[in-house]
Amino acid sequence: MARDLDNSGMFGELRRMVQTTGTVGGIAARLAGHKMGIRSGGATHAEDLKSVLGGLKGPLMKAAQLLATIPGALPEEYAEELAQLQSNAPPMGWNFVRRRMTAELGAGWEKNFRAFGKEAAAAASLGQVHQAILADGRKVACKLQYPDMNSAVEADLKQFRMAIGVYHKLDNAIRQDDVVEELAERLREELDYRREAANMRLYHNIVQGCPDVTVPLPVDALSTRRLLTMEWVAGQNLNTAIKAGLSEEQKKKIARALFRGWYVPLYQYGVVHGDPHMGNFTLREDGGLNLLDFGAIRIFRPSFIQGNIDLYNALRTKDEDLAAHAYEAWGFRDLSREKVRVLNEWASLLYAPLMDDRERYIQEENTPEHGREVLSRVHEGLQKTGGVRLPREFVLVDRSAIGLGSVFMRLKVKMNWSELFHEIVEGFDVQALTERQNAAIREARFPPDAPPAT
Repeated sequence: MARDLDNSGMFGELRRMVQTTGTVGGIAARLAGHKMGIRSGGATHAEDLKSVLGGLKGPLMKAAQLLATIPGALPEEYAEELAQLQSNAPPMGWNFVRRRMTAELGAGWEKNFRAFGKEAAAAASLGQVHQAILADGRKVACKLQYPDMNSAVEADLKQFRMAIGVYHKLDNAIRQDDVVEELAERLREELDYRREAANMRLYHNIVQGCPDVTVPLPVDALSTRRLLTMEWVAGQNLNTAIKAGLSEEQKKKIARALFRGWYVPLYQYGVVHGDPHMGNFTLREDGGLNLLDFGAIRIFRPSFIQGNIDLYNALRTKDEDLAAHAYEAWGFRDLSREKVRVLNEWASLLYAPLMDDRERYIQEENTPEHGREVLSRVHEGLQKTGGVRLPREFVLVDRSAIGLGSVFMRLKVKMNWSELFHEIVEGFDVQALTERQNAAIREARFPPDAPPAT
């Protein structure tokens, strides 16, 4: 495709910078107008913003999607639009793919494959996936990174900081300096597919005890920093399966697999998959799930996971002192009793299903409006109490909870979420978690220049 080459290299990057800078300048002006009460055309501006960001091949889009889950991070109409963003980057054409494969695996790379799909089988946020068959007959997926993604990420982050900086001057209920730095570090990590390969090994080993969850393994000999070759796992798009109709039993099996697939790693190993959206898992023929895309993995301090457990107990027993202690373990600082109460309303939205020992929907109203109302009250409360600075470790836990909740709402399934939660955290011991975590990290073999995030 001609535009493959037009959009790569120095000239493509220059156009990208001009486009993004102009967009962010417009965002800044409209955000200022929003705070001064000039709100006409807000939805239209947000739609325009979504259209532009969706074409940036992923980095800025992913950051914006995450911010849309944090109360007051962006005006409501922007958050609604950005939460719907999907990557729509044009695929790289075959001639370009062939040159990139040569750059990654060397001349004669084709000898490693019995067949290699010329058309992209799927699009990822930072690259595209091709189906292939190895010389030994194994079916694999080859994820090839889009060109110039390092410079693209840095350009996007620069403009993203500019836009958020403008909004912070107008609304400081939630100070997000550390959030932006967390996003920057995670995005840069996602550019290294060697690290993603280690994340896959880590997650694969962790979920060995969850037969309803499959994590493909990487093929290390055919993987590099910008090429990830992995086992091909067959499955149906979950959204397609839901639309086609699922029985209550099927929906419950999917929900249980998703819950365990995310929270066994978190509470038993201190590891979270930070990107739970419908494109990152597929439905197996037997009703189990394939988990995909392991770029956004975070490894937490065991004390942070202890804080999660403490907060659950604090909310359940209405113990504000224990809640304050839990927030401090998360990284919140300078919390007044009033701020703790406001944060508890936020946390209660996330923990509510876990404290209700009965079969129920993940959100009883089963509509996003209830969540937005709660987050709006939280934002107002934080403004009145002087605001808070979000700790970095909070980001992906919040993203996972909100993302999983939206999938459970889409399934429209009733489960005893409290029972599922207690199955996982029963007998929680922070020292045992530490030992399991250390052993799992060693076995995953992270590259020496890419130590796991903690």
